[in-house]
Amino acid sequence: MKQHIDTAPIWESYRQDCECPLCLLNAKVEASNVDYFLGESVMEPSQRIEVNKKGFCADHFKLMYVAGNRLGLALMTHTYMKESMKALKENAQKARDAAAAEAGKPIFKRLGSQKGAAFGDVVGELEKMQNTCLMCERIRETMERYMYTVIYMYKHEAEFPKLFAESKGMCLKHYAQALEIAPKHLSGDVLKRFVDTLTDIEMKNFDRLEGEIEWFTNKFDYRNQDKPWGNSRDAVKRCVNKLGHQVVDED
Repeated sequence: MKQHIDTAPIWESYRQDCECPLCLLNAKVEASNVDYFLGESVMEPSQRIEVNKKGFCADHFKLMYVAGNRLGLALMTHTYMKESMKALKENAQKARDAAAAEAGKPIFKRLGSQKGAAFGDVVGELEKMQNTCLMCERIRETMERYMYTVIYMYKHEAEFPKLFAESKGMCLKHYAQALEIAPKHLSGDVLKRFVDTLTDIEMKNFDRLEGEIEWFTNKFDYRNQDKPWGNSRDAVKRCVNKLGHQVVDED
């Protein structure tokens, strides 16, 4: 079967024995973005401007730090800090002004829910600086395209519905996203068949995982010490990832 550049990664992920093929794709997209931001993007002015405006979340700063390219990370962090300092200086003045305004309030406005209200904008700007992430945006856009492609393939690729039905479903995050996007691109019998199939495999595999993690806990009962583990040895990791969107690294 001829595969398109957009569909090939999905065929590959759905042929893996995993709890969520979309999580496999997400991990690959994230790793690719870490390499990109530590590599070629460092010398691209347009990307540096974007990094300076938005920065990265704590998780992605950590991933880039662990990746080991300290020079690439240092170069980006330096210019991002310089840009952040401009905003921080403006914010610091607003903090001083808020403190002066707060100090000048009559006593009844400095009590209860009104206490510290003048600092709302100041704190909001600081929180915004911490909650923007250019890498998160890029990954989210890519994963939205992949999710759309899964829906497209279910409708147009003759062999994909069977492979889809034989999968182990998705993590809760991607399951919700699939249910959100499906009615935007499918209709009639195709939509019903997709949702029926997806919910069936989701419930079936949550039941399976629940049984596996229960057996994992039961294995710590001395009466079960000599009984086989079955598929439960890594049940904790797989259950946590199924519930929380790849929160535990795969071995």
